[in-house]
Amino acid sequence: VGHRHLVMWIGVADRPFLIGVAGGSNSGKTTIATRLTEMIGEQHLALIKLDSYYVERSDEPLEERAKANYDHPDAFDWDLLNDHLAALAAGASVDVPIYDYTLHNRSGRTRSVEAKQIIVVDGILVLWDRQLRQRFDLKIYVDTDADLRLIRRLSRDVAERGRTVESVIDQYLTTVKPAHDRFIEPSKRHADVIIPQGGLNRPAIDVLLARVRELTST
Repeated sequence: VGHRHLVMWIGVADRPFLIGVAGGSNSGKTTIATRLTEMIGEQHLALIKLDSYYVERSDEPLEERAKANYDHPDAFDWDLLNDHLAALAAGASVDVPIYDYTLHNRSGRTRSVEAKQIIVVDGILVLWDRQLRQRFDLKIYVDTDADLRLIRRLSRDVAERGRTVESVIDQYLTTVKPAHDRFIEPSKRHADVIIPQGGLNRPAIDVLLARVRELTST
């Protein structure tokens, strides 16, 4: 697991323990974050997705919004996410935006998230923003081969987001892969733990679960 030793995690009594889970698109980040939530329990763990923090694009027509590079750091509202994590760390609740992928914009609805003992932030670039990085007590990078990530993206976007195969491949070649090579892959150097094979790496996930459980038992 990873390129560094697993650190001994110590819960901080007066604030939540923040975990960042980064990695390429469809690398298995959500599988790991969801598994943590299922095993630890929602009473102890709150999950926040970076995708909820795409910038507001109501002033742009749908055609322009559809062409935006959603894998570039400029696609995200880093100020809002940092403000929300600061509020959660202080014990407050936050209203997380709900994104509408068919409209390529925020839906106008929100999801209330309460401060929990453990807060997991899952997203392709959560290790890119310096201010965000510094908030995490544990930084994880999920490392999965590009061909597997592309196959997963094709399956997801066609089945769940109404995309055509051609549009998914075009987007992958023009924005997704270049952004991965330029921004996402280099952010791996900031990780405390690197998990190869993503959600398929059961031994790594078991070790991660065992350590996080220690936080909820203190």
